[in-house]
Amino acid sequence: MQEEITLEPVLKETCHVTKGDFASAGSVSSGFKRKAKQLGLDTSLIRMLAIAAYESELNLVIHSLGGDLTMEIYTDRIALISEDRGPGIPNIELAMQEGWSTAPEDIRALGFGAGMGLPNMKRQADNFSITSAPEGTKIKMEFVLK
Repeated sequence: MQEEITLEPVLKETCHVTKGDFASAGSVSSGFKRKAKQLGLDTSLIRMLAIAAYESELNLVIHSLGGDLTMEIYTDRIALISEDRGPGIPNIELAMQEGWSTAPEDIRALGFGAGMGLPNMKRQADNFSITSAPEGTKIKMEFVLK
């Protein structure tokens, strides 16, 4: 008998991320990683989820006007969803290229903004989608539970 796939998440956690809050950057992704460990998920899946969540969180801090990072756990997958309130990505194709970044010099001086965030997110996820408009950007990543 095949395992039933649920349409609603078994667990859902949404955390707000504030623009420019480098002091708290990484706390949301660390919390998601801790939750995945508590659930006994595979260590390689936890690593991929943690990398994608961290990159998403830093993008919210650096490039957006603030937003939310959500982890939804289903019986067959984990969804990681980043939604911000602008300013949007003018050219998604360019933004997906490794090394391309719109981060200002002061952010680069802190060691961030190398242009690897979106490519790293896509690399870690089994499924990746991104939509963007001046009102905001939505990124959805899925990680299949094996």
